[in-house]
Amino acid sequence: MGRVARSCLQSLMKGMNLIMGMVGIAMILYAFWMARVWQRDNQDSSSHHHHHHHSASPWFIYTFLGIGVTFCLITCLGHIAAGTANCFCLYCYMAIICLILLLETAIAADIVLNSDWEKDLPEDPTGRFHDFKEFVESNFDVFKWIGLLIILAQGTAILLGMSLRAVGTNRAYNYDSDDDEYSHSRVPLINPQVQQSHAYVIGDPHFVVKNDDPVKPAPFGWNANK
Repeated sequence: MGRVARSCLQSLMKGMNLIMGMVGIAMILYAFWMARVWQRDNQDSSSHHHHHHHSASPWFIYTFLGIGVTFCLITCLGHIAAGTANCFCLYCYMAIICLILLLETAIAADIVLNSDWEKDLPEDPTGRFHDFKEFVESNFDVFKWIGLLIILAQGTAILLGMSLRAVGTNRAYNYDSDDDEYSHSRVPLINPQVQQSHAYVIGDPHFVVKNDDPVKPAPFGWNANK
């Protein structure tokens, strides 16, 4: 029963990781697309605009790419942790997911509570941040459910990691108890062999004694001879 529960937890945890991995891959592809468009715009622009565009770093593209790569790496770590059920991997995975959840909560709270949150960000030379912001606002319901799905997947992955660690600990404890029972069950199997070998050892002198019995009355037999 414990093995079935462990397999189910591993499958569910890999499924939650798959959601984050798909989001990470989508963010990486979108970042590459934005970089390609920005590079094409730079090539089509004049030398003045070309130098102006390169005077500032395209932080939004790099941030999008970095978040996507981070999600993919976390997905790989979670897949390894779920497959091996190693306590150290599970601890690292749950700690990283907790930090990401805290960071996401802080960013969401800043956006909701601070109406001038855009002023805290540097200027984006690519203009993709403004386009992405308008796209999110025009499809706010879709992105709201996507965000809730990501947060739900991360929270569920933490709970599954804790459950998988608990099942692994109980399994190790059961192995130890089974080893103890196995060692105790082997003792009665060994003792009869020892007792049986002692019986043969005791029996050999018995037969020797029986073989020696005709020798003992030899004087009487000598007296009987004429």
